[in-house]
Amino acid sequence: MSKQLQIDYAAVTEKGNKEENADAADALVPEGSALLNKGIAAAICDGMSSSEGGVEAAQICVRSFMDDYLSTPDSWTVKTAATKVLGALNRWLWSQGQMRYDSAKGMVTTFTGLVIKSTTAHVFHVGDSRLYLFRDGELEQLTHDHRVWVGKDRDFLSRAMGIDAHVDIDYRSLAVEPGDIFLFTTDGVSGYVTDNRLRQLLRSQGENLQACAQAIMEEALQGGSHDNVTCQLLKVLSLPEKTEDDILQKITELPFPPPLRAGMKIDNYEILRELHASARSEVFLARDMDQGTKVILKTPSVNFRDDPAFLEGFLHEEWVGKRISNSHVLKVLDTPRRHFLYNISEYVEGQSLRQWMDDHPQTHINTARDYLAQIVDGLRAFHRLEMIHLDLKPENILIDKDGILKIIDFGSTRVAGATEIKTCYASDTPQATVDYGAPECLKGQCSMRSDTYSLGVIAYELLTGALPYGEHDKPVVAGKLRYTPASRHNPHIQPWVDGALRKAVHPDPTKRYDTLSEFLYDLSHPNPRFLSATSQPLIERNPLGFWKALSGLLLLGNLVLLYLLLK
Repeated sequence: MSKQLQIDYAAVTEKGNKEENADAADALVPEGSALLNKGIAAAICDGMSSSEGGVEAAQICVRSFMDDYLSTPDSWTVKTAATKVLGALNRWLWSQGQMRYDSAKGMVTTFTGLVIKSTTAHVFHVGDSRLYLFRDGELEQLTHDHRVWVGKDRDFLSRAMGIDAHVDIDYRSLAVEPGDIFLFTTDGVSGYVTDNRLRQLLRSQGENLQACAQAIMEEALQGGSHDNVTCQLLKVLSLPEKTEDDILQKITELPFPPPLRAGMKIDNYEILRELHASARSEVFLARDMDQGTKVILKTPSVNFRDDPAFLEGFLHEEWVGKRISNSHVLKVLDTPRRHFLYNISEYVEGQSLRQWMDDHPQTHINTARDYLAQIVDGLRAFHRLEMIHLDLKPENILIDKDGILKIIDFGSTRVAGATEIKTCYASDTPQATVDYGAPECLKGQCSMRSDTYSLGVIAYELLTGALPYGEHDKPVVAGKLRYTPASRHNPHIQPWVDGALRKAVHPDPTKRYDTLSEFLYDLSHPNPRFLSATSQPLIERNPLGFWKALSGLLLLGNLVLLYLLLK
């Protein structure tokens, strides 16, 4: 069985010569899947001495950071989750300071936090508390003190939690190694124990963290510290190693279902009929015998029984679907009594957008806008969770009998938080579909703008019945893509609509729309930059006219040349 992330931990704190202790420090080691998805969190805070609510601010900051970080979506990256939590915490501290103490310094504290997820350490810092890394006998300070000197013996804290409604948080990440020791200190330690002395104490007593923390605290007090003294140590004992055997063991806990056909029952589902079968999966219409409702039951093909990457991708699709709740995204249902490898989703009575487009070529602009707005609403649900669908196409969008669109198929969805978890196998899960996938994905550089590209292709196809760069048998690099004006396929397309389509599907992602809402807006409101058809080169607006004009010029030139030669 592979190793898990494990740490040793110790902390000591003393009020010293102060009347109360405004320091706070703690660490959190979650259990189960949270350890893999969120990692280990630790923090230290030092309430500002001139802050009336500094003690409370420090305690709340440490506790709330760890609890709230653990409550963020698993799909978010550590950086996104922690910075959102800290931003909200800072605004709360600032507002409470204004209301309860009528002061900008009412509830102010430093903050230094660490999250170790998989094999990476993420550091978040504001103020003058410190975080060090002790590795191979050497000590490195990972944070920068936010203090400003205004005189030879006078300085002040230039940045902290709760001073203002906005706070800039320093962030850095680094690879972690077994045996690494992270040392947290408040300025009651760092101002009185030199880095060289800290290094000596860690070298001599680093095997016993509690004794080492105690020795550092006593050293600070004996050195004349007149502040609160807090020292926290965290040692990495082991790092996770997710092996192929572990994945297979997890997957084989659920056996493949037997060959399914109409009338069979599996767990509490009755198979009604097969809807689709491919080399990768089988999809059935089934009835939930408890609820009496129709559902979709999907199983992986037995061809991939021994392919851990594919099977992990199958489970990944269910993981994604259960975390998104949106009326325009297919709902993946819970399966509390599942004994075989399959997933269950809601049944949508209707057809795919592809089938609808085949019956309605060159959709009216108003219908297209309505459909695109629904798709955008579904895509936003992915993007808010730092997920990129990456396989958006008409075949992966369903339309029910009431005209409601739903995005399906999450097998290629890229989850930012999942990419931070170390794996040792390569997934061959398909990433996007030819003609709909953004060209940058060929280089593994997908982003949310990659979904914008796919949406733009769908919009173009809805309005024209064609594709902006034509059809291809294999992916094409960005430099070889040549846009075909939409008006060439549908003369009713206005230049400003064509301009919006062109921007949405631009081969360079930096030249696409920043947000999906901007694209929708430009499809309904003439953008001055796109109003003039002459903004497009003649060869694109009217290639036949371009070549006729060029041929005429060449003929005229040849006649002139011939006249000069015969003269």
